[in-house]
Amino acid sequence: MPPKSEKPPRRSHAEAREQAINQIIDIATGEFVEKGLAGARIDEIAGKATKRKIYYYFEGKDELYRAVLERAYKRVRESESSVDIETGSAVDALRRLIEHDVRYHSQHPELVRLVMNENIHRAEHLKQISELPQGNRKVIDILTRIIARGEAEGSFRAGIDPVELHMNITALSFYNVSNQFTFSHNFGIDMSSTDAIERRASQVADIIIAWVSRKD
Repeated sequence: MPPKSEKPPRRSHAEAREQAINQIIDIATGEFVEKGLAGARIDEIAGKATKRKIYYYFEGKDELYRAVLERAYKRVRESESSVDIETGSAVDALRRLIEHDVRYHSQHPELVRLVMNENIHRAEHLKQISELPQGNRKVIDILTRIIARGEAEGSFRAGIDPVELHMNITALSFYNVSNQFTFSHNFGIDMSSTDAIERRASQVADIIIAWVSRKD
């Protein structure tokens, strides 16, 4: 007799729930990025999911929007935590992190659009996500460690604020996405090609490293 084919393992309730929520958030992300919170419609999102499923997991559009924001921030912080900051010098570690951030923002324009939209709302919805500030502290902790190493190695100047360092890295990473259409139109350059992104990643790293470096 031929051997019985094994049935694929059944997903647990928790796995099925997580998959369903992620599918809804995937669809909702596109809608919120394209139309903002005010313009997005649950009916449009439900056209690609189901309204019943949406309301099973979320109370309404605002809660779904907060879930979209929370996941976007969580993913960028997780990506930064995966960067190797132990190998080589502090300068090497900082360069890897900066170049990663430039690439990540370019590869995830939805993050930039969501952040821009939430700034229009004066962070009204971010303030309702209680765990978000603690999650965002991960990148500050990473930068604090790199700064301490750089000072110990004598390559970084004293007194670098990790929050200001993060702000400068983010600002330069953000601009390449937030202003790519107007800048490209005004100056006739392609800011979205792989070569342009790699060039920008290297330039941003050079700028930031020059700012943190010790001047003797």
